[in-house]
Amino acid sequence: MVSIAIENPDQPDIVALLRAADDWYATLYPAESNHLLDVSTLQQPGIAFFVARDDGELLGFGAVADRGDYAEIKRMYLAPAARGRKLGRRILQALERHAAQGGQDCCRLETGIHQPEAIGLYRSAGYQDVGPFGSYGPDPLSLFMEKRL
Repeated sequence: MVSIAIENPDQPDIVALLRAADDWYATLYPAESNHLLDVSTLQQPGIAFFVARDDGELLGFGAVADRGDYAEIKRMYLAPAARGRKLGRRILQALERHAAQGGQDCCRLETGIHQPEAIGLYRSAGYQDVGPFGSYGPDPLSLFMEKRL
């Protein structure tokens, strides 16, 4: 039975999967196009870090950050062995619920153009393309999206 719950990202298995995600992103994009939050940032107030587990085994994670007038989806990643089980959609739904319960009516995200599965997930979940937001600048390797909750 898969559970999705808020956890502290500073756990050995999570840190290892965050590193694996960082390594994977580094194969797709140059450093200036990777907008990754580290463990200490993921622990700050206003950021909820959700983890998917199956009988204790880490499957993936995602974070949602309160940015004032919107929520930002960050660090969505599934372990390669966990892909194809619709877990990304379940994590995304948990992040959106958390944002809505916190009073947000809009979620935004940045993803890379070389991630067709992620882009497909976001579009099928109702996210639409928008321009750069927050501290992001234009980047031909980035896609910016938002969804009204």
